[in-house]
Amino acid sequence: MTEKNTYQSQANELSNKLWAIANDLRGNMDSSKFKNYILGIIFYRYLSERTESYMNDLLKNDGITYEEAYADEKFRSTVEKWSVNSLGYIMKPQYLYRNLIDKINKRSFSVEDFEKAISELTGSTMGQESEPDFTGLFNDMKLQDPDLGDAVSERTELISKVMSRIADIDFMLNESQFDVLGTAYMILIGLFASDAGKKGGEFFTPTGPSKLCAILATIGLDEAKTVGDCTCGSASMLLEVKKHLSSGKVGHFYGQENNASTYNLARMNMLMHDIEYQRFDIYKGDTLKNDCYGDVKMTVQVCNPPYSLKWSADKSFEEDPRYSGAGKLAPKSHADFAFLEHMIYHMDPDDGRIAVLLPHGVLFRGGAEEVIRKYIVKDLNKLDAVIGLPANLFHGTSIPVCLLVLKSKRNGNSGNILFIDASKEFTPGKNQNTLEDKHIEKIVNAYKERKDIDKFCHVALMEEIEENGYNMNIPRYVDTFEPEPEIDLNEVAAEIRKLQAEIKDIDAQLKPYFDELGLDFPFGEEGK
Repeated sequence: MTEKNTYQSQANELSNKLWAIANDLRGNMDSSKFKNYILGIIFYRYLSERTESYMNDLLKNDGITYEEAYADEKFRSTVEKWSVNSLGYIMKPQYLYRNLIDKINKRSFSVEDFEKAISELTGSTMGQESEPDFTGLFNDMKLQDPDLGDAVSERTELISKVMSRIADIDFMLNESQFDVLGTAYMILIGLFASDAGKKGGEFFTPTGPSKLCAILATIGLDEAKTVGDCTCGSASMLLEVKKHLSSGKVGHFYGQENNASTYNLARMNMLMHDIEYQRFDIYKGDTLKNDCYGDVKMTVQVCNPPYSLKWSADKSFEEDPRYSGAGKLAPKSHADFAFLEHMIYHMDPDDGRIAVLLPHGVLFRGGAEEVIRKYIVKDLNKLDAVIGLPANLFHGTSIPVCLLVLKSKRNGNSGNILFIDASKEFTPGKNQNTLEDKHIEKIVNAYKERKDIDKFCHVALMEEIEENGYNMNIPRYVDTFEPEPEIDLNEVAAEIRKLQAEIKDIDAQLKPYFDELGLDFPFGEEGK
C-alpha cells in the first residue's frame, strides 16, 4: 500500500472513531471546546504508554515491571529519577492509562482520579529542566467544567465514556509518518466546522503545501542544526522537515505560537513524535511583538503565517533589528513582510534556508512593501524562487498563495530568480483542492533543474526583474496565455445560412396551423 493510501486509511479510521466520541460530547458543548478533551486524553494515553515502554525496556534485565519496581521502596527513587531525566515527567503506575481504564470497567473510577493524575504528572516537572515544556499542557481540558455535568458523577460518566472509546483506538503511535494529533485536530474541525468557525484550520497546514515547503527547504541537507517555525500552529510543518532530511537528524527545534490552545497542541505533538523535551523549545507569544528566539540562527525555517494580518507597525519597531534594514515597516494592514523579515533575521548566514507561504500581494503591492521587497531581492539577494500555488488549498481561505524560497548562499544563482506557475497543479475536491505527490514532484524537479519550461517556469535574470521595477507578479515572468483557436469566418457564415434556411422551412410548416386557428403568425417575414 502506498504512503498516501496508508495515511488515508488511517485518517478514515480515526475519523470514524472520533465521530463516535464526539457524539458523546456534542450534546454538552460545541466542538471548539470538546476537541480539547479528546486531544488531551489522546496525549495522556500516549504519555502513559511511553512511560511503560521506556521503563519496561530499562527493567527487562532485572526481570521486573515498572509497577513492581515502583512498589519497591529500594527502586522507587531510581525509576523516578530515570523517568524525569529522560521523559521529563513521572507517571505513577496507579495513573497509567490502562489502570484508569481498569477502574472505569470496575466502576470505581472518578473524574477526580483523572484530575489528580494530571496534577501529579505536571507537578513532577516542577523545578526540572522539562518544566517549561509541560507547564499548562492540560489547561484546556477543564475537568470541572459545568458543561461536562454539574455533579462529579455526571462528569465522571462522560469522561469515562470518552476515555474508554479512546482506549479502543489503535493510534499506531510507532508510525512517525502519521501525525495523530494534527490529523485528529483537523478531523474534529472538519466534522463540526459550523461550531469551530472558519478560523479553525489556521493552525494546521494541509499535508501537500507542508510537504512541499519541507522538501524545498531541505534539498541537499543530511541534517539540520536548527529548525524553526515562527507561527508553528500544531507543529506539523516542523515535524514535516524532519522527515525530509536524509539522516532525519535535527539538533534543536524552535517554534512560536500565539494561540494558547494551539501552543499546547504543538508541544504535545512534538512529544508524541518522540522529540525529547531537551531538543525543542516552543514559545507562547506574538512573534511580531516579542522575538523569543533571541540570537538563534536557523538552518531551516518553514512558515505559514496568518495572511495579511493587521499589526501595529508602531514606530518603536523601526529600532528592532529584524525590521530596521529596509528603512520601512510593513504596513499596518499587511504584516506579511514583517513575518518574512523576522525569518530572514534568524537565517544561518552559512546555509540558512526559508520556505514560506504568503499571499500573492507580497509580490506586487506598492508603498512600503515595494521598498521591503526591493531590499530583500536586490540588497540582500536571498530570494531564490517564487512559486505560485493553486487556489483553495487551505482551510478557511480559498485564495491562491505563493511559496517563497530564500537561501543565505545562492550557490551560483545570485544573478537570477526562478519563477514557477504551479497554479494548475492540483486535484480538485468538493470542499478543498489537494496538492498531491505527483504535483509536488513536478514542482521540486523544476526547482532543482532550474531551466525554462514553457508555460510553467522561467529563470529570470536580475536585469529582467529590475526592468519590471521589482514587481514579482508571476505572470510577468511565466506566460501561461493559451491562444484561442482560429475562427474560419467562411465556415461560420455557411453555418448561419444553413440555420436560416432551416428556420424558413420550419416557418413554412407552422404558418398553415396558425391560419387555421385564425391567429397572426408571429415568425418569419409574414409575422413582421
